[in-house]
Amino acid sequence: MNGFENVSGADNQQERLKVEINPWYISGFVDGEGSFHVAFARRPDLPKGWSIIPEFHISQDISRSNVLQEIKEYFTCGRIQENNSNSPDKTLVFIVRNRKDLINNILPFFEAYPLRSHKQKDFIIFQEIVRLMDLEKHLTNTGFNNIVKKAFQMNGNGKYRKFTMDDILLTESSETTC
Repeated sequence: MNGFENVSGADNQQERLKVEINPWYISGFVDGEGSFHVAFARRPDLPKGWSIIPEFHISQDISRSNVLQEIKEYFTCGRIQENNSNSPDKTLVFIVRNRKDLINNILPFFEAYPLRSHKQKDFIIFQEIVRLMDLEKHLTNTGFNNIVKKAFQMNGNGKYRKFTMDDILLTESSETTC
């Protein structure tokens, strides 16, 4: 035989139709359309009064949603949803917020396929924050404040944030044992 047995078989056709997305393509795509962000939300029900929300996301026009779907399938985590902006555009966003998914899927990926733009600096800080949270450092006032200060070094030093760093930082005198 010639080594091409069952060339026209259904199994072979399925394999040929599914071409896995190149990881360097994803990295480049994120350089242009993605971001790493750490949000803070007021949560009076939490001991520190704030929730820390690390998030990786990629935005894309709805007409190119197939790219977001391929990236989601590659990472095997996250979700795709409509962008919450009030603008008339039809933008979708792929979001990963789950800390285990960030640690197991997103961080190792960008360690192996680093970004080439200024977003690499944001990724490094993001990575530090996620790992500190995994070690539960955010549960102490000192650790919480350290994370806040790091987050404000990202994405243009927090110029688009709703709250200032001083709004979020905890006073050292309120240090409590968790």
